[in-house]
Amino acid sequence: MSSIVYLNGQFLPRSEAKLSVDERAFFFGDGIYEVTRAIGGRLFEWARHLRRLERGLREMRLTPSITGEELESISLRLLRDNDLTDGEAAVYLEVTRGAAPRTHHFPPPGTPCTIFLSATRLTLPHEVRAKGGTAVTFPDFRWARGDIKSLNLIPSVLAKQHAVDYGATEAIFVRDGAMTEGSHTNVFGVLDGELRTYPESNYILAGITRDVVLELAAELGISVRQMPIFTHEFPHLEELFITGTTSDVMPIVALNGLPVGDGHPGRITMSLYEALVPRLAATGAAATV
Repeated sequence: MSSIVYLNGQFLPRSEAKLSVDERAFFFGDGIYEVTRAIGGRLFEWARHLRRLERGLREMRLTPSITGEELESISLRLLRDNDLTDGEAAVYLEVTRGAAPRTHHFPPPGTPCTIFLSATRLTLPHEVRAKGGTAVTFPDFRWARGDIKSLNLIPSVLAKQHAVDYGATEAIFVRDGAMTEGSHTNVFGVLDGELRTYPESNYILAGITRDVVLELAAELGISVRQMPIFTHEFPHLEELFITGTTSDVMPIVALNGLPVGDGHPGRITMSLYEALVPRLAATGAAATV
């Protein structure tokens, strides 16, 4: 059976959801999106996702006629309607500038935004995590507003395909001789026992899981510095891992075909993952209260 999605005020089967050929997402990728984890029918860190969404809307000058409360309510209904109230799921949310004749400037005032949401079952890569994933580097030639979760994802698509071509778990962008982030993840490394990650800036997306991991590191007393990891430091990495909504904390045990540390998931990496698990579980447990 076709899943139920939400499109511009309607809940309908995915097979019946239609967009205009004048949709600006089709012409320009003119919109933003969010992917929110759901556990036991409840949204994980929804408040953080909403803050990031609202910031992205402001930066893109998008003004959808819908509130955060309404988006949350739609998300929860999609989880129910698609029988996703047990286990893990992901809710995809997209807001575009709508359908209008093709012009590079904004369409006339009053053109409604397109609002789309869907929910799908989430399968987490636990088997990969147990042994550790691998990564390859890729040039970071993206525009300088990586902090906006926009629909313009061709660089990320090419980077991820590069990883697939080489049988790697993820591709890690390198800009000016430094790791920035993954094709759809954030990146952390351990050097001299210190946890490092690219500083929050316009070049990276401030990931929700990244934020949570930084908090967990502070709680565990792990030394953290938001400072780039440079290419000349790659051979000295003791640990490397990626974070993301659909990957949690994923150890990377080889980079560009060479082992990271001893070639096994590291102690700091796994301690952060183990600290994240109860945080996730609490979201699902709240559904039974």
